[in-house]
Amino acid sequence: MIWALLALAVFVVQIAAVLAAEFRRPAKAVAWLLVLFACPPLGFFLYYYLAREYKAKRSFTERAAGSRELSHAALSRCKPVSSLSDVNGDRFEHQERLFGLLQSFAASPATCRNETKVLTNAEAAFAAIFDAIASARHHIHVEYYTIRADEIGQRFKDALIRKAKEGVEVRVIYDGLGSVGLAQSYIDELRDAGVRTQCFLAPKIAFFEKRMNYRNHRKNVIVDGRIGFVGGINIGDEYLGADPKLGFWRDTHLQLEGDAVYFLQNVFLKDWRFTAGERLEASKYMPVHGCAGRERVQIVASGPDTADDRTLEYVFAAVSAAKIRLYITTPYFIPDPSVLMGLRTAALSGVDVRIILPGVADTKIVLYASLSYVEEMLAAGVRIYRYRSGFIHAKVMIVDDLLASVGTANMDMRSFYSNFELNALLLSEPAIRRLEADFRQDLLNSDELDLHTFRKRSRRQKAYEAAARMLSPLL
Repeated sequence: MIWALLALAVFVVQIAAVLAAEFRRPAKAVAWLLVLFACPPLGFFLYYYLAREYKAKRSFTERAAGSRELSHAALSRCKPVSSLSDVNGDRFEHQERLFGLLQSFAASPATCRNETKVLTNAEAAFAAIFDAIASARHHIHVEYYTIRADEIGQRFKDALIRKAKEGVEVRVIYDGLGSVGLAQSYIDELRDAGVRTQCFLAPKIAFFEKRMNYRNHRKNVIVDGRIGFVGGINIGDEYLGADPKLGFWRDTHLQLEGDAVYFLQNVFLKDWRFTAGERLEASKYMPVHGCAGRERVQIVASGPDTADDRTLEYVFAAVSAAKIRLYITTPYFIPDPSVLMGLRTAALSGVDVRIILPGVADTKIVLYASLSYVEEMLAAGVRIYRYRSGFIHAKVMIVDDLLASVGTANMDMRSFYSNFELNALLLSEPAIRRLEADFRQDLLNSDELDLHTFRKRSRRQKAYEAAARMLSPLL
């Protein structure tokens, strides 16, 4: 009896600890309480090692402080957007709130001198990246969540080794969990050729430092400080359609030249300092670019090491600003309650809200969590489609003719709160129109969901959706 009471007291203390730590995010608290009740001996152990708040870590406070000088170097070389009139015509007229939020990201403002190229599939993205790598004369900086030692991974390794042997500085950051299957021999070959490599939070280290849940999800390539790439594509054959389960892989990547590349570089240099403990002289890697483009672009990096949640903030502000159309493509749809309310309110207000989700899922539990939101979205007038021509992994949002975003962040709470993400906001009409054309093509390759038919799904599926939704803040 005494042991039972003692066990109960310990369990109550664990529940109180979770509630006290997660009171600002009730959905996450509920998810962890479900884990605690499902497996009492293990639940709190998992919470302690997987869910610790990142912002409290001293190393990341120092990381944020160290980024200020890097931001100053980037700002000194660019031409920032300084007023509403700088954003191509009158499209931002009466959008003071949205513009004010973007302006508040002062360390990485929207800039005026850029050229962009939308890369609609992995073939185009890899071709452009390999061409840029081949042209490198000074340095190549690479940051990926996933690098695989498959066919495209071998080509990627060979390209980097070739440039390193030519005397080009080559640095690679890869995520410890996203690239967990990457053989040490692959890394050794790179290092033996002179390529500097760093692992972002290797799983064993991350677990014992209570940071396993926080991953570097960025895909960032910078060549000579003049050409940059960001988007949804990692290094792996599956992005070329080699996975028989997923088939064709539809993704979106972006090639950048101009001022915006300084801020991609800024992100890499900050991450290199954290992983390698090495401070690189920013001026060496941010040359005068000479780009004559006039596109407006803003780079937004977010992560659990910052005081704010920038990806969530700009997504919410953009959703709230939509008056005509709001188009979203995302492989994982687990929205924050504020974004969910914003989408429903926009649709009920007459905005044309459309969301494309995968038809084939790479992760069943995440698919069921995403589907758990569909019925209420459809009931509010949101039009939802499931892509049928393979697996859609693009992370794109288009808001009227105001802006579009392309990057690494999904429309889910992991990207909003837990991952290190990197997105480009495109504020010029040609780039927005190109992404809209791609979106409309994807609609032709998708099946629209009907509310009446969707409501007839089986009780088993509804149960799966309910369970997945409760756990979704942890996915």
